[in-house]
Amino acid sequence: MVVIVTGASGQLGQSLQFIAPNYPEIEFHFYTSGELNITDLENCKNIFAETKPDFCINTAAYTAVDKAESEPEKAHLINVTGAANLVKVCKEFDTILLHISTDFVFDGKASKPYTEEDLPNPTGVYGQTKLDGEKAIQKIWEKHFIIRTSWVYSQFGNNFMKTMLRLGAERDSLSVVNDQIGTPTNAVDLAEALMKIILAYNLQPTTDNFGIFNFSNEGQCSWYDFAKKIFEINKMEIDLQAIPSSSYPTPAKRPGYSVLDKSKIKEVFGVEVSLWDRKLI
Repeated sequence: MVVIVTGASGQLGQSLQFIAPNYPEIEFHFYTSGELNITDLENCKNIFAETKPDFCINTAAYTAVDKAESEPEKAHLINVTGAANLVKVCKEFDTILLHISTDFVFDGKASKPYTEEDLPNPTGVYGQTKLDGEKAIQKIWEKHFIIRTSWVYSQFGNNFMKTMLRLGAERDSLSVVNDQIGTPTNAVDLAEALMKIILAYNLQPTTDNFGIFNFSNEGQCSWYDFAKKIFEINKMEIDLQAIPSSSYPTPAKRPGYSVLDKSKIKEVFGVEVSLWDRKLI
């Protein structure tokens, strides 16, 4: 079984490389954006012609949420055109696409966890381009799994946990917003969930399960709660202050509530989900 992974230098790409040795039955091919540029259709075709993949995991994305507000064309090029290019090539080579999406497709006005059936309503450029990328995939090729996730962190790449650890080492006090509620996602857990989907499909191929799935860790917290737990686990003494989002304005509006319901992925693929505060590295 051949699996190619785009965005190999990102935190999910690196997490997939970290767990790859546990799956000797899979021939992985990891590509950075410099090696496989999803915005270049011919480049995509050439890579697929060389590797003839059974599955493609697309972790490549424009994820600079605030910067996207001033770079909408660049965000669209990667998140929409790039996704469309990749799924066109997947269709040409009969490759199943696993595409990573985001909780930012929602406006955050819900009061209970979002299911895959809830109506998206993004409030910023990043969320809109990720939703448009989902729609492009759905329109072009039925053999896809779109996995929406949230608040991804790991020992790899850039993320909230690593930022907190760096700032905690540099400062005596920090202020973190406490009125945005979501769920952190350990990137290695997400990588394992993707493997579970691939192995389950490979064991019993069916068109019934294609579509959108949510995945994050279990439970919910605010960014303040997340930071507090990070410092606790790493035994770092810091004066941590909870502040409202209004005290920390950003170019892009964040969802106030973006907890994802994982019932579907647990039921369909038997994915086991750990509590967010038990998985901090």
